[in-house]
Amino acid sequence: MDWAPTGTGIILGYCVLFILYFPIVMLMILSFSGEPLTGIPGDWTITWYEDVIFADIARREGEAYGSNFRIGDPLLLSIMLAFITSAACVIAVLIVGPVLPRIRWRGPFLVGFLMPLMIPGIVGGVGLFMWYRLVIHVKMGVWSLVLAHFVWAFPFALLAMLVVASRFDTRLMEAAEDLGAKPWQRFWQIEIPILKPGIYAAGFFGFLLSFNELPFSIFMRAGQDTLPLYLWIQSGAHNTTVPLIYAMSTLVTVASVGLTFLAIRLAFGGQNANK
Repeated sequence: MDWAPTGTGIILGYCVLFILYFPIVMLMILSFSGEPLTGIPGDWTITWYEDVIFADIARREGEAYGSNFRIGDPLLLSIMLAFITSAACVIAVLIVGPVLPRIRWRGPFLVGFLMPLMIPGIVGGVGLFMWYRLVIHVKMGVWSLVLAHFVWAFPFALLAMLVVASRFDTRLMEAAEDLGAKPWQRFWQIEIPILKPGIYAAGFFGFLLSFNELPFSIFMRAGQDTLPLYLWIQSGAHNTTVPLIYAMSTLVTVASVGLTFLAIRLAFGGQNANK
């Protein structure tokens, strides 16, 4: 019996898409509105984007500017943390991912690696803070933010790698060994090309999840404000910088979507071209 989508299913699907994307689209529209806090688009302007860009530039050059929205330092910190977390995730999944599907007792290890997915970010952040700051008395800093972001992003990166590594044919490595290939040659010429989609996906998840991470950052920072944390603080402030969040959120959304398409292109573009 052939299955065909029903009208109810199609309508429900459109409703889900509406719930998912309407708030984002509405935020982007309001970012060009003269009074975004009213929730009614109109009086179109790019003033908020100008303030986001030029306020921080003027501050860095020692000039006075009407807006006190300082986005430069949080943005640079978030980008730096995202790159470090992405690199750490790639290295970690290259070590763990190819081995995990082939070991005998992989179940407990897999549960242990994926456990952070089941723990709320607030609980994980509090736990890490209490352990490092209150138990072993280690001062928080950039390193603690990197650690917290890695703890959050690594399970997603590992899942992406396992999708590829679980289908890896180990007979290719055995054949290369029989033909005299050295370990580093088998790794670079056979294993890395086959695992490339998982590597790109792991790096992508590490970067994007770190860049947008908030709950862990609240507890693991030491005076530094990441971009999500800075926007969260500004959104609770009753001042004139609140409308700028609409513009900054739109820019972050566009950049995230662009990064997603780039990651998909890198991971699967080469495979499609070879077919």
